[in-house]
Amino acid sequence: MKYGFWMPIFGGWLRNVEDENMPATFDYAKQVAQSAEQWGYDTTLIAELNLNDIKGMEADSLEAWSTAAALAAVTDKLEIMTAIRPAFHNPAVTAKMAANIDRISNGRFTLNVVSAWWAEEARQYGGEFTEHDERYDRTDEFLKIVKGMWTEETFSFKGKYYDIQNAHLAPKPVQRPNPILYAGGESPRGKQSIVESCDAYVMHGGTVEEIETKIAGMKKLREEAGKEPLKSFGMAAYIICRDTEEEVAAEYARITDVKDAKGYVGYDDFVSKSKLEQEVKLQDYSVSNRGLRPNLIGTPEQIADRILAYEQVGLDLLLLQFSPQLEEMERFSKKVMPIVEEKRKALAATTY
Repeated sequence: MKYGFWMPIFGGWLRNVEDENMPATFDYAKQVAQSAEQWGYDTTLIAELNLNDIKGMEADSLEAWSTAAALAAVTDKLEIMTAIRPAFHNPAVTAKMAANIDRISNGRFTLNVVSAWWAEEARQYGGEFTEHDERYDRTDEFLKIVKGMWTEETFSFKGKYYDIQNAHLAPKPVQRPNPILYAGGESPRGKQSIVESCDAYVMHGGTVEEIETKIAGMKKLREEAGKEPLKSFGMAAYIICRDTEEEVAAEYARITDVKDAKGYVGYDDFVSKSKLEQEVKLQDYSVSNRGLRPNLIGTPEQIADRILAYEQVGLDLLLLQFSPQLEEMERFSKKVMPIVEEKRKALAATTY
C-alpha cells in the first residue's frame, strides 16, 4: 500500500470547523510536503478548484499548478499528483507545463484528470461547463492532445473542441511514454473515458465491498477494451486515529456536526451535476470526497486491520485527509504505518 495525502490548499477539510490550524499558505504546504517525505508518505494530491469548496467561496485557497511546481523544487521523493480540469485549460499549454514540472521534479509529476462539476465556479472563472457526458467528450480530446504532445515530435489534431496544428514540445517529460494519468468517475461515460485514456483509477471513499466491486468492474472493462491493466487503484479517506474508542467517537461527533452553511455551498452542484453510484448525504459531505465512508477511524490497531482489508481486494493507494494536518499525519505515520507492516508480514508468513 502506498500512503498518499491531500495537500491542504483550502485551509482544512472540515466544512463545519472554521479554523483547523492549517493555513492556506505555501509555507504551510511546503512544511507538510517536506515532513511527509520524512514520515514515509509516497504521494500528495493537489486538488484544483479556483474557489474554496471547503471553507466557502470567499475563503483563501492555493492555485494547484503553481503550488505543484514550487513543491517539486523543494522535495526529493514525493509523487506530486495534481488535478487537471480540461474545461479551464488549453491542452497544448497544459502538456508543456506538465512536461516542465515533471523535469523540475525529476519524474515525480502525475496528473489527476477531473471533468469538473461546480457550475458556479465555471461562471466565475470562465470555464466551459456543459452537460455531464459532453464534459467527458472534451476530456477525451484533451487527453489525446496532451499525450500526443508528450510522445510525438510534431503533433496535429482537429476535433470538436480543439484545433492544434504542427505543434512541437521540447523537452519531453522525464517519464515515458507519459506521466501517469489518474482519473475517477462513477458514470458509465466517465468509466469509458478512463478505460480508453488513463493509466490509474482513483475513487471516493467507500466500504471494502464497494471498492472491491469497483476495482473488479474497472479491471473487466479494461480487459474488454484490449488495454493493459491499470497501474493503480486509489481511494480517498479521512483518518481519525485515537488511543480509545471513546476519543474516536467524540472526534467523529465534532467533525460531523453540520452547522455552518458556508462550507456546504457546493453541495447541491456536486450531487446534482455528477452521476454518482452511492447516495451522498449531507453528513457524508462534512468531510470531502466521502472520506468517512471507508471507516478508517478508530485505534491504530483497528485502522491497520481495515487498511489490510482494502489491500486484500486490490487497493494499492490511499489518499488521506487529516485535521490538523501535520499533527495527525505524524500520528498516523508513527502509530498506524508500523502496525500495518507488522500485520502484513505476519499474514505473509502464514500463507507459506
